[in-house]
Amino acid sequence: MSYFKYQSKRIFYKEIGCGKPLIMLHGDAVSSTMFEMLLPLYQEHFRVILIDFLGNGKSDRVKKIPADLWSSQAHQVITLIEHLKLEKVNLLGTSGGAWVAVNTALERPDLIEKVIADSFDGRRLDQNFVENLLKEREYAKHDTYGKQFYEWCQGEDWETVVDLNTQALVECAKKKIPLFSKPLESLSIPILFIGSKQDDMCRKDMLEEYAEMKKLVKHGSIHTFDTGGHPTIVTNAEKFADIVLHFLND
Repeated sequence: MSYFKYQSKRIFYKEIGCGKPLIMLHGDAVSSTMFEMLLPLYQEHFRVILIDFLGNGKSDRVKKIPADLWSSQAHQVITLIEHLKLEKVNLLGTSGGAWVAVNTALERPDLIEKVIADSFDGRRLDQNFVENLLKEREYAKHDTYGKQFYEWCQGEDWETVVDLNTQALVECAKKKIPLFSKPLESLSIPILFIGSKQDDMCRKDMLEEYAEMKKLVKHGSIHTFDTGGHPTIVTNAEKFADIVLHFLND
């Protein structure tokens, strides 16, 4: 297994395939394991790089996840890119990883070629975000499938990892911490926003938010699916991969 050091901690990463570098960024309370079943759709076209954010998956554990977690994780991605001595990479972030992808590009546009942001709320969280999050996490803890999924992603200490992530997200929402590290208007990298009309884990006006964000960035585009839950990269896997291939090679 491969690791790099970040603030004296070890962060796990994995590489597979060849071609343009594509870093895939997982969502909250999960790990890069969520992408394992999708790799056959990408590894023949890209040098796919997976990362487990600090405190998740095979990476070292932490006592607390910061409330500005998506900015903190962006710096982890930047450190990985520098560790691998890559000049230009593409980023694909899903759910919480979408904010990480955008923040990475905002912080270091010199390192990024294009960004794909999948299944996320955009510039602000839904007004019922905390209430819905707590209900969803509590249900998952007592649901057989939910527990198995978290354990598959995180290991035996999955409940502690999930609780730390929940605490960070609640703090982020209650303190109204900016979700983007810099104004979205300053994003100079081509970005594709992807989502599904049936995604009930994102804000109800997600597609309208995508349209507003597209107006703010210099090179933005949108693709929406009529069907499929959260996240779209999983529920519309093959069509999603085709769109990614076209966008990144265009």
